[in-house]
Amino acid sequence: MTSIDLEAYFDRIGYSGHKHPTLDTLAKIQLLHTQTIPFENLDPFLRLPVQLEIRAIERKLVQGRRGGYCFEHNILLKHILEVLGFKVKGLAARVLWHAPPDLPTPSTHMLLRVEFGGQSYIVDAGFGGQVLTAPLMLVPDIVQETPHEPFRLEMVEGRYVLQSQISGAWQPIYGFDLSERLGPDFEILNYFLSTSPKSPFVTGLMIARPAPGRRWTLSSNVFRDRQFTNGDRKRGAVTLAEHRLTGEIIKREINTQAELVEALRHTFLIEPPQQIELLAYMQHAPTRSTGTHD
Repeated sequence: MTSIDLEAYFDRIGYSGHKHPTLDTLAKIQLLHTQTIPFENLDPFLRLPVQLEIRAIERKLVQGRRGGYCFEHNILLKHILEVLGFKVKGLAARVLWHAPPDLPTPSTHMLLRVEFGGQSYIVDAGFGGQVLTAPLMLVPDIVQETPHEPFRLEMVEGRYVLQSQISGAWQPIYGFDLSERLGPDFEILNYFLSTSPKSPFVTGLMIARPAPGRRWTLSSNVFRDRQFTNGDRKRGAVTLAEHRLTGEIIKREINTQAELVEALRHTFLIEPPQQIELLAYMQHAPTRSTGTHD
């Protein structure tokens, strides 16, 4: 197994607890990771390569204090948990979040199965605006509380379906089975999602970070048009939204480069790439059809 700088990672997420493979360790690391390292697709959106070698992920998410999407988050977390003594397998999921119920979706999302003490858990640090902030026992048909929304797993046609309770209603997030996926599987998916004109990560911007009592999201008009069908070209190029756990949503349109950079730095805790004027790029980026997303 490739060595990893455990202390640098703990410093990045602000973790100072013990290093034994326990549920308390797992839960604290997952919560701190998701609240500190945001989901963001700046690199594929800016046509920059997304590298899945652990050294490259460390340089970007840990030393570079950036975020990433599902492969980057969960490959990093997998290495960390394995060093701590957890048994971890990579799984792939079909995204159901905001997808029409009759639309088949490919297995493009990565999540983790973590085992210790005779119990299996689902752990995921890279699912955008609805990321898990606590491990879930791999047990169907029970409601499991997290620091954010309640979640549950249901068995549907032989696969697990992750659901989240939002405003009193259960919403499907993604479906998966327990077949282990290896590095080359994720390399192929990563290449498609980071380069294809059909990928929403290439055609629209999405950034997300949970915080105590709320979830922050930032999305471009292209992303909203293609994924949520509620974009408005007369509005700003980017919308910053605060989704409070009370159900209240507060939105603000971002119309200048300075506003965008401020949101990235102060709301999402990352330093954006400097080589491209993001807002100008967004306003002139080609609109293309998109597929499923995290």
